Amino acid sequence: MERYRAGQLTTPQKKLPAALVEETTSEWQPQVRAQARERAATSGGMWVECTAYFGFTARGSSDGGRQRFASTAISSTYAKQILELQEAGATDEELHPVVAAAITESYFTDWGSRCHGLQANFTDVLSLKIFF
Repeated sequence: MERYRAGQLTTPQKKLPAALVEETTSEWQPQVRAQARERAATSGGMWVECTAYFGFTARGSSDGGRQRFASTAISSTYAKQILELQEAGATDEELHPVVAAAITESYFTDWGSRCHGLQANFTDVLSLKIFF
């Protein structure tokens, strides 16, 4: 930039765009990610998309387990647990019980307004995406 301002260079070098992107990403992106993680853990929650075999346990349940796609918002309580596990280096498999509980609460029991006592477990996870 100094050379441009001094008039020594009039066209950018080929490395400049990549260097600007790298420098911006290294400074800006960690701050944005930290803010998004904090917002998810305290008030905003997260969004989860999952394709897996869901099995259910509940008294009087007639709905057998099967492969399903679930896309749902999850509460900040579960988001905080997921983020803490990720920061501790948990694998995707170690996240499954928490994600299953979060999906049960929001997707299957509609935040506790139906299917009281339902518990969902999932296995054979084909995809799991967690968004802030």
